[in-house]
Amino acid sequence: MDSSQGLKNLKPIKTTTKDGPKFMEHDHQPLSPMARLFHEPGSNVYIITMMGSKTKIKPDVVKQNLVHSLLRHPRFSSLQVTDKETGNIVWVPTNVNIDNHVLVPELDPNIECPDKFVEDYMSNLSKSPIEKSKPLWDLHLLDIKTTDAEGSGVFRFHHSLGDGLSLMTLFLACTRQSSDIDALPTLPVNKNKGYIKVGSFCSVLKVLWNSIVAVMFFVFTLLFLKDTETPLKGSVGVESRSRRFVRKSVSLADIKDVKNALNVTLNDVVLGVTQAGLSRYLNRRYSETEGVGKTDHHDKKNFIPKDIRLRATFFFNLRATTRIDTLVDSMKSGTLGRWGNQIGYVLLPFSMGIKTNPLDYVKEAKAVIDEKKASLEPLFSYFVVASVLKLFGIKAIGKLNHKVFFNTTLWFSNVPGPQQEVTFYGHDVTYIAPSCYGQPNSLMIHIVSYMDKLTFVLSADEETIPDPHRLCDDLEVSLQLIKASALASTKNK
Repeated sequence: MDSSQGLKNLKPIKTTTKDGPKFMEHDHQPLSPMARLFHEPGSNVYIITMMGSKTKIKPDVVKQNLVHSLLRHPRFSSLQVTDKETGNIVWVPTNVNIDNHVLVPELDPNIECPDKFVEDYMSNLSKSPIEKSKPLWDLHLLDIKTTDAEGSGVFRFHHSLGDGLSLMTLFLACTRQSSDIDALPTLPVNKNKGYIKVGSFCSVLKVLWNSIVAVMFFVFTLLFLKDTETPLKGSVGVESRSRRFVRKSVSLADIKDVKNALNVTLNDVVLGVTQAGLSRYLNRRYSETEGVGKTDHHDKKNFIPKDIRLRATFFFNLRATTRIDTLVDSMKSGTLGRWGNQIGYVLLPFSMGIKTNPLDYVKEAKAVIDEKKASLEPLFSYFVVASVLKLFGIKAIGKLNHKVFFNTTLWFSNVPGPQQEVTFYGHDVTYIAPSCYGQPNSLMIHIVSYMDKLTFVLSADEETIPDPHRLCDDLEVSLQLIKASALASTKNK
């Protein structure tokens, strides 16, 4: 029986999540402060992730397996209901009909430009929320062949369900290694147990000083300090507009070549490439508006105005890396385990400009991120959310975070993916591309690794950034220029 016949004969699958005592302990549990924040205007954020498959996706197989894995997790089988007495949003276990969550649209197999169709499909999803009458997640299976996949799956989760690392780990708990279907995938190991390194009295003073400076700029940003109005800066209402999701994969080996040549971290290289790519993009946008028809600009190479203030809201995971096998056990038993939105953020300044030596982008990025690592800024931002919520309520913290986010230019997030090729219920995965929409910025850059590739995933407001594919190309070109300079520098030593 082929997959289409199986889908026609498949009866709606229902699962009751309220029967066992382990689910009852989660009944009417209030949302965490960070989860509640993601329901506020200006912060009503969704995570959207595209997955490519080497084969056509069989919807009946996916549905049957999700019932016995994902739906066993309490957060994915519970409604979010406002308690009339307290005003709190609480988790209420419910009956789940899998057909309401796994959607399979009928598509014309002869669609012109299938890659653009998938892009447009995702963009249309960003225009509407998920109905609150069901758990806030869905999966769209697209039976259409694109450049790098025979079929595509688009996952959509409300951010209140969990942070990026939790959801990535949960997704991987639903996969196995393609080379060994009994083995779970593995994530890169972070040898540093924490992001703050304290080894001496001087380092303690450094952490305290960096933290004081960070808090000061946080307060200034909340009160009056805004990023410069550039072609990347969004306007009022950007969080409610649709987004365009594009991606560009580069070789992880190229990133490692730069890392080894400069003796820095992979994250330093990625941030340096991002800074270089944004500079290239801004330089072209400014040249198109300021340089056209001006004869005195014919030899000019740097059109970016001096002293641009451009910052990213850079998200930090505040928990130890979640184990995939632990989540598998949690889904089997119907328990939460270590779950939730345990994230803080820092305000990360980028230096914009066309530099003579491409390696300067990486060196500057390393210096900035090292300061952020040696500070309590991520913990401070998380503490502020929890404290203001308790003292002044959710509306106050929603306005505070919206003001801080809107006064910066972009969001930046980095989540590790599996080191091996994985199979999702028998479908070998060609790529994983997570992103977000609903944030009060015109641009989010998400970095994810998978096997031997690293992918830049952009979520762009097209009114502000009408050509996000060009920005992807700028990131790729910037990496190649930085790599060439890094390899040349090692030869000259």
